[in-house]
Amino acid sequence: MTRDVLDGIDEQAGVLRALGPVNEALGRLDDRCAEALRSSGVMHMLQPEEFGGIETHPADFADAIYEIARLDGSAGWVAGSVGVPPWIVATADRRPRDEVWEADPGSWIASAYSVAGVLLPVGGGYRLSGDWQCVAGIDHCDWVVLGARVVDTADATGHVYVLAPTADLLIVEDSWNGVGLAGAGSKTIAADDIFVPAHRVQRGVADGTAAERAGLRNPIYHLPFGMVVPLGITAAVIGMADGALAHHGAAGGSDDVFVEQAAAEIRASRLALLDTVSASFHLVLDGPIDAGVRERARRDQVASARRAVRAVDDIVSRSSIDELRRDHPLQRFWRDAHVGLAGVVAASGLVG
Repeated sequence: MTRDVLDGIDEQAGVLRALGPVNEALGRLDDRCAEALRSSGVMHMLQPEEFGGIETHPADFADAIYEIARLDGSAGWVAGSVGVPPWIVATADRRPRDEVWEADPGSWIASAYSVAGVLLPVGGGYRLSGDWQCVAGIDHCDWVVLGARVVDTADATGHVYVLAPTADLLIVEDSWNGVGLAGAGSKTIAADDIFVPAHRVQRGVADGTAAERAGLRNPIYHLPFGMVVPLGITAAVIGMADGALAHHGAAGGSDDVFVEQAAAEIRASRLALLDTVSASFHLVLDGPIDAGVRERARRDQVASARRAVRAVDDIVSRSSIDELRRDHPLQRFWRDAHVGLAGVVAASGLVG
């Protein structure tokens, strides 16, 4: 099935590549781009097979995101963002999983992990209010996972994740105006005192106890939260670096050496990311991963993204004037990679 996803991305490569400038001009993914991603199945690689997903190794997911981001940074960023929440919903109780996937196994789920919402307990559930920024791909999603804290009249009583239908939320138009990844449509969303049933409030996601309670046997659902959540967007940044290199026209001579050096740095970044995931997967087979290993994996992911973006900067510094025109793809990949790196660093802090 993983091979099917990669084949699907390859089949849609022309569409994804051509729609890069269109996505940027729209400020979100063009519907044709979203449909190309849907047809590939990439968003469901971490979704349980029981609910129509592929349930593949996270390293395969990272590889697929990398391939998409080589074609268009915004498409890769959205895929890397929206492809992860099925891993979280997989650890929920049966009822919310049924609500999301029984009606439509192809549902897309956005995410906003910052604890920007407040849940007030009421009969049967909670009232939710809050604002969450930078929610990638929200225009194309049916559900969203939101960070929130439960409060009472005294004080905070816990950090949780809320599963909410997009239809219950306000999408703030024109709220995303990034210098890069403009086509990701990472808009602000808001909840204004909406009702959330108790079964859609999920605890124990970050510490792994939710996966244990759900009785999930596949080791991928027992990997550290802080490693899986930034995985897709980190792979996207490295893919953007490779996309930038592809659009750099080597002039021959000494530039050939530079191109090989940049390519080697990007390859090393990709391999380091995949090695981190694979090593964590093998460790989790023997039980929970200790805090030191989790922290190192998180740092290694950020380091991989930084290394790739440094290679992009080297590429741009050696580019011709024509390659630095506004209508040349190179400058878009450069901007996308820098905004993407900022997003990876921010995500690492949020989920650490």
